[in-house]
Formats: sequence, structure tokens, C-alpha cells
Amino acid sequence: MPNDMGSFRVDVELENPARPGQRRTVRSVLVDTGAELSWVPAELLESLGVERNNQWHFRQADGTVLERWTGIVIVSVAGRRTGDDVVFGEPGDLVLLGSRTLEGLNFRVEPVTKQLVDAGPAPAAVAG
Repeated sequence: MPNDMGSFRVDVELENPARPGQRRTVRSVLVDTGAELSWVPAELLESLGVERNNQWHFRQADGTVLERWTGIVIVSVAGRRTGDDVVFGEPGDLVLLGSRTLEGLNFRVEPVTKQLVDAGPAPAAVAG
């Protein structure tokens, strides 16, 4: 996929929270703020022993609906870590870093420089 229309790629490290210390790096993952969840090859998640825990339905741009399993992993990008559900991608699926993972990492996308940047203080509700 060409690097155009504001898209860019990052390296991502994944870890099974049930097996701390065992990590895998996925290089050149497409940052996709239009995708809610991050998508990772099932083979990689299986190699980490990640359990399939929920089935999700996803609507593609052409209207077709896909069904995929998700599992919980620790995702690390640029020195930050978060826990999130990720999709067990099947052959032919894109490898994506989705918006929910970006939010958990407290990153926002800087479209001009094509970088992830700190999103700043998170909103909070306090008793007043």
C-alpha cells in the first residue's frame, strides 16, 4: 500500500499479559484511525498463546460483513504500553493499529508530519 493520503506505519510490540516478558515485534503496521480495533496476524497471536475471547462483526467498505475473533494483548508503541483487544487477522487482512489502541496509548495522529504525538491530558471528571 502506498504511503499517501496521510497514512503512515509504525513498529508495534505485542505481549500476552498471561505470559509477561514474551514479546513479538510487528514491523511497519499501518496506522488507521478509521479502524476501531487493531488487527494482527492470527499466527503471531497464537505464537504468543493469546486466547480468542470474543467474536466481532466488521462491515467492509463494500458492505460485506466479516466475522473475526479478538483477544487481549499488551501493545507497545514508541515507549508506551496499553492493554487492548486485538483482532486475529486472517490471510489477506491488513495489519492495522486502530483508534482504540491509539487512544489507550494516549497518542494522536499528526497528519502533516505523519507521526504519533502525545494527545495531552486526558479528560477527567472530578467531584467539585
